[in-house]
Amino acid sequence: MHPLSILSRASAHEVISLADDILAQFEEIQVLQNRTGIVMLPYRDSARGVTFHLGEVLMAEAHIRSRLPSGREVEGYGACLGRDLQHALAMAVLDAALRGGVEAERIEAFVASQAAALAAHDSALLTKVEATRVTMETF
Repeated sequence: MHPLSILSRASAHEVISLADDILAQFEEIQVLQNRTGIVMLPYRDSARGVTFHLGEVLMAEAHIRSRLPSGREVEGYGACLGRDLQHALAMAVLDAALRGGVEAERIEAFVASQAAALAAHDSALLTKVEATRVTMETF
């Protein structure tokens, strides 16, 4: 799974905290976009194979450009559900850091730990959902 997919679902507080630590290693950061907006949520009908719009979702989005100490420029992007612009901006900082090789091992370890925590949470939720399943016979 892509690191941004995991960071978008991870604890906003933890993502922001990590980004704050790493931010000091960038010489300058230009925020290209930091906004909220409504986007259409596509869904695929499994019976007919047709994609349709299930509804609208509020998203926060950030796009940055940064100069590394080496002089190289990198861009970063982040988007998450809701209106948490700090979370989206922190994701963009971490994305730029990964692209620029700035503390990549630390970020990858953080993403792996968050992925494991999210997988455990999803598994627990699915177990609860499965417990409510009703099996009916049809003739």
